Amino acid sequence: MNSFDTLGLAEPILRAIASEGYTAPTPIQAKVIPAMMAGSDIVGIAQTGTGKTAAFVLPILNAVNAAALPAKPKTCKALILAPTRELAAQIADNVRVYGRHTRPSVAVIVGGAKIPPQIKALSQGVDIVVATPGRLLDHMSSRAFRVDATTTIVLDEADQMFDLGFMPQIKRIMAGLPAKRQTVLLSATMPKAVRALAQEFLKKPVEFTVTPNSKPIDRIDQKVMLVPAGAKRAVLIDYLSQPDVDRAIVFTRTKRGADKVCKYLDAAEFASAAIHGNKSQNQRTRSLDAFRKGKVTILVATDIAARGIDVDDISHVVNFELPNVPEAYVHRIGRTARAGKSGQAVALCDGSERGLLRDIEKLIKRQIEVVPAPAPTERSKAAVEANAAKGEVEEARPARGKPQQRRNGPRKASGNGANHGQRNAQGKEGAKKAPANRTRSRRNRKPAARAA
Repeated sequence: MNSFDTLGLAEPILRAIASEGYTAPTPIQAKVIPAMMAGSDIVGIAQTGTGKTAAFVLPILNAVNAAALPAKPKTCKALILAPTRELAAQIADNVRVYGRHTRPSVAVIVGGAKIPPQIKALSQGVDIVVATPGRLLDHMSSRAFRVDATTTIVLDEADQMFDLGFMPQIKRIMAGLPAKRQTVLLSATMPKAVRALAQEFLKKPVEFTVTPNSKPIDRIDQKVMLVPAGAKRAVLIDYLSQPDVDRAIVFTRTKRGADKVCKYLDAAEFASAAIHGNKSQNQRTRSLDAFRKGKVTILVATDIAARGIDVDDISHVVNFELPNVPEAYVHRIGRTARAGKSGQAVALCDGSERGLLRDIEKLIKRQIEVVPAPAPTERSKAAVEANAAKGEVEEARPARGKPQQRRNGPRKASGNGANHGQRNAQGKEGAKKAPANRTRSRRNRKPAARAA
């Protein structure tokens, strides 16, 4: 299809689309929109940045616009579940943009925000609720909200919700839905657990696959630098100092690691901010807004925020640490090369991460080109000297491998490990003997001493 006009969307929605400068649907939109409007259950697999959000938002807006009755108190007509607060806010923004002429009521229900305003918003009934599973289930448990009147549910980024452990909450939410409903599951990848979820809750779904599973978009120029863990921060500064780096995201494995990298970049006079699960919602929103407006040019993030960052013109993505789950690599680098543009992604890989690198290359079915680290800059030299003066040394933390990564049998115990085991055994034996020794000691006390 070459035009949105042929999809059967209402005129006010088409006007909103045109005002955003879009004329032709993306492949996933051309497939999902007609199927949703026909009432089919859908499984959609598409890369990040291919227009998945509009693919389900537009038909939902069309259905809400055509509905004659408002939502009942404490219910909604359409429910959209997302894995992160940022992604939920992004989806709600899309609903407001494309629904500007139809004005549907929208509520964003996420953790980290105050509960009373959410209860108030839900109490009157809402056309569209965008939520994270945990907070929505809290409201359902307190009877502030119910889903028995919901006619459409969308599970967006289902694979990440599985990675974050949301499947039990999702199943409880799905159990409260009416039998007659439309269920849409959209994801960038399709692991077995998500496939099983689709088989359990979707009825004869229509499946669309726009691109192969987990294959990064071809416009991203991927590179890897093999560097020692202790040199990563200096290499990061050198890389980000290159003139073609306009706006970049740096990914770390842990929240503490994100804060440390951000502090290091600030000391090197980069305008940076960190975003992760320990930050309040207001802090995360302020950091993203500053990044979008260009006040902050380097955003340091953990995987939980990877899919909620929808910012245009991100030129570079840096994997400061490789992810333990190879699929997360795809989602990380998907922050660049959006809307038809190109982008660059580099991974800093130390010796402990070589196995993770092999898993990533196996997933994407290609070998990532190894390039040398950039030449040291005065900026990085000054940062290294400043840290040395403070007595700070970068910690070399080994990557945590998944159980299935241990392909070569059990790890051999080293001398230290064997001694450690002996000490543990001796400690346990001593612990067993201790009560008997104390008993003999009490028995050997003289009666006069006890009388005293």
